[in-house]
Amino acid sequence: MDAWAAEMYLLVTKFDMFELFSIIGTIAFAVSGAVVAMEEDYDIFGVFILGLVTAFGGGIVRNLLIGVPVTTLWEQGMLLKIAMLSMLLAFLLPTVWINRWKNWEAFFDAIGLAAFAIQGALYAAEMNHPISATIVAAVLTGSGGGIIRDLLAGRKPLVLRDEIYAVWAMLAGACIWMGWAETPAQLLVLFMIVVTLRMLSVYFKWRLPRRSLKREKPDSSS
Repeated sequence: MDAWAAEMYLLVTKFDMFELFSIIGTIAFAVSGAVVAMEEDYDIFGVFILGLVTAFGGGIVRNLLIGVPVTTLWEQGMLLKIAMLSMLLAFLLPTVWINRWKNWEAFFDAIGLAAFAIQGALYAAEMNHPISATIVAAVLTGSGGGIIRDLLAGRKPLVLRDEIYAVWAMLAGACIWMGWAETPAQLLVLFMIVVTLRMLSVYFKWRLPRRSLKREKPDSSS
């Protein structure tokens, strides 16, 4: 009986942590999408569209791939309300406050990445998917919305060109699949590790190897 009670307590606390990650990621990504829309001079409709796709776009694509009904989005009434309120506040804030937020943009983006990557990996792990699916779920949930946001804003997706980004989501997915982060305390530690690694990659400008054909111009004399 004691073992059963302990197992139920672990399940409930993990669910609470899952909800916390969802709320953190939703706020961080909704505001990120709203700010990008305002930078591109979109109207309020565009602000809400970019905010919503940033907050929920990655989760929708993830659901398609791991077999979760897409209609579960409409069951997330609380998260939708949180996203709408976050975007409205971002739209109404004075410009000076938004500029101050932009100074911390990378930090909030790191919070969203870590929160959603862990959330996506937990989804896949609970469904007993293999490690490949768990990692893909983490990457898509953590960065898919940002990719859609950048495409709608006419920008090159950050995850494909800038500092190491998706790698940290892959790390979170692998850790969760291997059972290294199961308890609420372990999930919180993993969350902090991903945020820290993301910020270190921004500060030190860590990048994956790249090759630009623009720099390899053919010799015109040949």
